Amino acid sequence: MDIKQIYMDANALLEGHFKLSSGNHSQYYLQSAKVLEDPKTATMLATELAKQIKASGLEIDTVCAPALGGLIAGYALAQALDVRYIFAERVNGEMSIRRGFEVSKGEKVLMCEDIITTGGSAMEAAAVVKELGGEIVGVAALANRGFCHREGSDVETQPNCKLPQDIPFFALADFTFEMYSPDNCPLCKDGSEAIKPGSRGN
Repeated sequence: MDIKQIYMDANALLEGHFKLSSGNHSQYYLQSAKVLEDPKTATMLATELAKQIKASGLEIDTVCAPALGGLIAGYALAQALDVRYIFAERVNGEMSIRRGFEVSKGEKVLMCEDIITTGGSAMEAAAVVKELGGEIVGVAALANRGFCHREGSDVETQPNCKLPQDIPFFALADFTFEMYSPDNCPLCKDGSEAIKPGSRGN
C-alpha cells in the first residue's frame, strides 16, 4: 500500500511554508483529516494498520486516542481490532478522560494518533490512562513523521521523540521532512510567511 500516494491523492500532503504545532517550520504538512474524510479510506488504512498489530501478537483491550487528531483514526482502528474505544480531550489545557469513560485496573490500552511527530499528545493522554490504572501496551498511528522508531522501519529514534522505548510503535509509513526553527528557517529568509493549517491553528 502506497501511503504517500494516498495522502497525495487526497490533497493531504501539502507543500508550502507551514508552522507546526511544535513551533518549528517545514516545507511540507500532513493533513490526515483530508484522508479520513472518506470512510472507505479510513477503514482501509485502519485495517492495514490492524494487520501489523495483530501479527505482533500484542494483547489489547482498548484503543484510546487523544482529541482531536486521533479521534477518527482511533475509532477506525478499534473497529478493525474489534476492541473498545475511548478518547482523551483537553480541558483547560490539560488532557482528561471524561464523558463517562472508565479504565479498569490492568486494562491493556493501545494509544492511537493520526500522525506521530514526537508523540507528545499521545503520551499526555497515556499518562491519564495510567493514572486510572490502565497499562499502555503500544502506540499506533497512520503516519510517522520520522522522529520515533516504528516496528519494521530502519528510522532511528531521535532525541525529541517522547514515546517510551519499551513498548512497540506501529505506523503505516515514515514521512521524514526537514524542519527548521523559526530563526533558522530558509523559507522565512526567502520572505514567505508560515501558515498553521492544523487543528490548533485555523
